[in-house]
Amino acid sequence: MRYRLTFIAGVALGYVLGTRAGRERYEQLKKSAQRFAENPAVRNAAESAAHSGRDIAGKAYHSVSDKVGDKVPASVAERVRSLKERSSQNGGAEDDWGTTNT
Repeated sequence: MRYRLTFIAGVALGYVLGTRAGRERYEQLKKSAQRFAENPAVRNAAESAAHSGRDIAGKAYHSVSDKVGDKVPASVAERVRSLKERSSQNGGAEDDWGTTNT
């Protein structure tokens, strides 16, 4: 019985100490991830990757739509058409695909 109580006390102590250390490590990782995301070089790289992705997606849509014709879903065709109209009205301004408003 004495060994069981010692074992249970050890497990309880290990759990308490482990959760504190785990929480501290989690907070440390969270802060470093935020600093990394706020780095201007990282933000510029992410923005240029998003811009390249939008350009490639537009080219891919045109090449696929030429091959499949009217088989493109109406919702997709409507979205692309509205983007083309908006960009022509704004003098070729960028679209908002792939961006988040946070």
